[in-house]
Parts: sequence; structure tokens; C-alpha cells
Amino acid sequence: MAEEIDLDDVERRMKGAVDALKHEFSGLRTGRATTNLLDSVSVDVYGAMMPLNQISTVSVPEARLLSVQVWDKANAPAVEKAIRNAGLGLNPMFDGQLVRIPIPELNEERRAELAKVAAKYSELARISIRNVRKAGMDLLKKLEKEKEISEDDHKMYADEVQELTNASVKNVDASLASKEKEIMQV
Repeated sequence: MAEEIDLDDVERRMKGAVDALKHEFSGLRTGRATTNLLDSVSVDVYGAMMPLNQISTVSVPEARLLSVQVWDKANAPAVEKAIRNAGLGLNPMFDGQLVRIPIPELNEERRAELAKVAAKYSELARISIRNVRKAGMDLLKKLEKEKEISEDDHKMYADEVQELTNASVKNVDASLASKEKEIMQV
């Protein structure tokens, strides 16, 4: 057999789409402080853009406060500026080597906006899952056409790929419902 359908690979790739969605969700602000909120922030230091977590330590000392301990005091103003300009709606306060970031309450309009962003991320994950499904189904058609698998095997594998797709989409929907609930809590 020259080629064979690898259902474990299909499942791994679909799970990767779900995991990527959960990572995206971790960066969405929900009114509570989380270190993941600053994962996307890059700082211009030493003539290069560096992720915030490579030049500082981010911690959550209180439920509504993030603390960024900058390792090199000279980089603290750049860190403050990068957080302010990151589009996260945060207003950092510079205090020596420490940058304090209070997490403000979200208003209803902002919550609805964040829920839409979460829905967009979910749709992108569903599209990724459907693309993996399509690739698997195309391979099955090719293998059947080349007489490497029988029609019955094609049907059996197609059903399994569809089951994996349904389970992955269900996982995406559950993650979205959970994140929307978290965002909309007052």
C-alpha cells in the first residue's frame, strides 16, 4: 500500500485546532486578571521586538491587578508603552522596575464586543476542522480510486472522519459557550 489514511493524524490535527482556539480564548479579557492576557505583547528592547515574558515576570497579585516585574530597569518605560499600545484597553502604571496594570470592569458594550471576537475565533477553528476533514475525505477518494482501499473501507473511514469532525466541532461549541458565559458574567 503506497498511502494509507491515518485517523490518529486527522484527530491530532483537529485537536490542534481546538487547542489553538483555547489559547486564543486565554488572551481574551474577561474582567479578571490573567497572565495570558499579556501573551501577545511584544516590546521594542535592545533594537529588537521581544515577547514581554522574555524580559519580565508577569504575575497576578490580586484578582483585578497584573504586575510586571521588568528584569532590566532601563526597559520598564518600553514595557509600559508596549502594554498601553497593545490595544488591550489597559492603562499600566510605571513604578520603578514594576509595572502595575489594574484590570478595569468591562461595560456591557465591551462584553458584547468580546463575545463577538470569541465567536469569530470559534468560526476560524471550525473552518480549520472542516479543512482537515476535507483533506481526509479527499485522501479516501484518491485511495479508493487507485484501488488501494475498497468501497466498504472508504465508507467506514469516512464515517470515522465524520465522527472526529463532529466531536471536534462539539468541543469548539462547548468552549465558545463557556467563554461567552465567562465574558458576560457581571
